[in-house]
Amino acid sequence: MSTSHGLKSRDLAYQAEALQGVSRTFALTIPQLPDALCDVVGNAYLLCRITDTIEDDPALSAEQKRVYSLRFVEVVAGHENAEAFACELGSLLSSSTTNSEQDLIANTARVIRITRGFNGTQRNALERCVRIMSRGMAEFQQREGIAGGLDDLPHLDRYCYCVAGVVGEMLTELFCDYSPEIGKRREELLTLAVSFGQGLQMTNILKDLWDDQRRGVCWLPRDIFLAAGFELGSLSAGQTHSGFVQGLFQLIAIARGHLANALRFILMIPTRETGIRLHCLWALGMAVLTLRRIYRKPAFQDGQEVKISRRSVRAVILVTRIFVRSNLALKLLFNVLTYKLPRARAGERHLEQAQW
Repeated sequence: MSTSHGLKSRDLAYQAEALQGVSRTFALTIPQLPDALCDVVGNAYLLCRITDTIEDDPALSAEQKRVYSLRFVEVVAGHENAEAFACELGSLLSSSTTNSEQDLIANTARVIRITRGFNGTQRNALERCVRIMSRGMAEFQQREGIAGGLDDLPHLDRYCYCVAGVVGEMLTELFCDYSPEIGKRREELLTLAVSFGQGLQMTNILKDLWDDQRRGVCWLPRDIFLAAGFELGSLSAGQTHSGFVQGLFQLIAIARGHLANALRFILMIPTRETGIRLHCLWALGMAVLTLRRIYRKPAFQDGQEVKISRRSVRAVILVTRIFVRSNLALKLLFNVLTYKLPRARAGERHLEQAQW
């Protein structure tokens, strides 16, 4: 075995281990992908996780987050030394950053070595994603008064694009590079991929709203709640104000519309590509079940109260494995699971283009 091949094997082994540490969900879904996609998608997730770690650490000031986010863009592009970046950033991280995330930062150079080994299309997709995500996060971190919520729904759309929609675009480019057949529907898939990402991100925002509030952050749009007679500045855990619940339900409706587009995206993937379909279906299924829990318990006070159980995760895995090749069955299943969820009103700002 050559030295370079042995180094690559060790780096890939670290990548698989790191995925287990920073996200059990993605450690579960990524191995479902075809072998030709597993390594690049796994690497892409770790790059995004490094970006997220910079944003989330409370010990870093907004300016430090901006600086290190933009420096990481240069690291991924090959214009800055990864080891020096990791050493400087690692020394500043607080105990709020998990041991797995701190280890990931310390091993940035190993992750980047894997990135450098991909083809040009793959590298461009990863670099573009990290660039847009990092610059977007820097922009939002610089805003004062973020604890009072985002300005309005378009502002939320922009945030969701920067942290999730662009990930959907990246995955679509990787899928198209892998399969010329998928590539024939690239433009339509790209539009739906942004919506897919926003649906997942909005679900996470709603689930984590109280955890975010405790660290002085709120990603909810003020205009939605003001229209319902509720001021986000008075937000407190266990909120039962009718205006808050009305605004929450409206956001659930919009998220549901985006998740309907996520299903449209999945159904465009050839039925024989079961690995890609399962990778996407598991994320969609878990998001739908989470929305259902939030809807049933709008006065929840902690994300753990609406987090889906391991039993539910196993159910998603089992059912999607059975129906992965049947577009009709998947449509019916989505309809059944989202039947009681509120629907966005006609003309409301969302991307749902089909009713099933």
